[in-house]
Amino acid sequence: MSAVVDVIIAVHSPNRPIARAVASVLHGNESQTRLTLVCHNVSADVIAAELPAVHHDQVTWLEHHDGVPSASGPFNAGMRAATGDFVSIMGSDDTLAPAAVASWLLLAQQSGAECVMTTLAIGASARRVPTPPVRPMRSGRRHADPVRDRLSYRSAPLGLVSTGARDRLGAELVEGMPVGGDVPYVTRLWCETKVAVDTKGPAYVIGEDARDRVTYAPRPIEVELSFVRHLIEQPWFTAYPDAVRTAVATKLVRIHLFGVIPNRADPMWWTTTERTALAAVLADVLGVAPRAADPLSLADHRLIDAMQDTAIDAETLIQRAKDRRRHGRPATLIPRDLTRLAQREAPPRFMAASWWASR
Repeated sequence: MSAVVDVIIAVHSPNRPIARAVASVLHGNESQTRLTLVCHNVSADVIAAELPAVHHDQVTWLEHHDGVPSASGPFNAGMRAATGDFVSIMGSDDTLAPAAVASWLLLAQQSGAECVMTTLAIGASARRVPTPPVRPMRSGRRHADPVRDRLSYRSAPLGLVSTGARDRLGAELVEGMPVGGDVPYVTRLWCETKVAVDTKGPAYVIGEDARDRVTYAPRPIEVELSFVRHLIEQPWFTAYPDAVRTAVATKLVRIHLFGVIPNRADPMWWTTTERTALAAVLADVLGVAPRAADPLSLADHRLIDAMQDTAIDAETLIQRAKDRRRHGRPATLIPRDLTRLAQREAPPRFMAASWWASR
């Protein structure tokens, strides 16, 4: 009998806490679930040695050798091999709370959703992650709206994705990109399928303790943000209504473009080449959605000014990136254009929804 949900875990190293991830799926989520381990550029025997023997026959094993340091390839391989009604991908550092899959399936059944976003938590503290910051008080049984429920702020397809919806859209993770290959994929899912958000159920828990996590030199901006340009150039994206393109673009600026600066806190890193590349990506995003930055705060706009003007020194760029994160100050609460104060993406409503989602 075919499983209802194919859970796919991609693992590239025996130093990942893969035994913990597997145990969390097989203990409390095993009903109607098939677990596939995709061993990425590593032998299945190497990964199998990290699991208790009792779990070896409870796992479907795949090897995927592409020589590319990106999780998109092995996840796609696992999802292409899936035969269940839904697929769910999972990082090898992460875990599922008991009965999480049953919670997703129940919500899918009750709502008729093709995709179910799971509750997210972080580490042993189980701190809730308030993304997406959906409308307060909304019922999870109702289909979420990609604009009104800010669905684009969930950048990973965690939870359930209908195999039928994937087939209908031809949607897959973008392969070859070191980061962000899931962003175009989920953008299409959230905007073109029936989506339910599981706001109270058992969580997908993001791990914080992988033994081989290392610090590495930041990638060039052209590489780091290549997924942004890929997304906004897709014909299906440019065909979206203006409100949808604008909502997605606001998120791209607020999360991804702003987010590359704090991770590059050495002014010497910001060469003319990197500053020009960042300005170009920002211009491209605003080119497809000219009003995307309108509801952002005064502090955000000061950072945008520094991103656009490469004559502004890197120290100022970095400081403005820090200033926009000093939440609660007037400059972070008030949009530059006061007529935007009550907009959905303006700081007062956005922060209130994020607070509610974290409860």
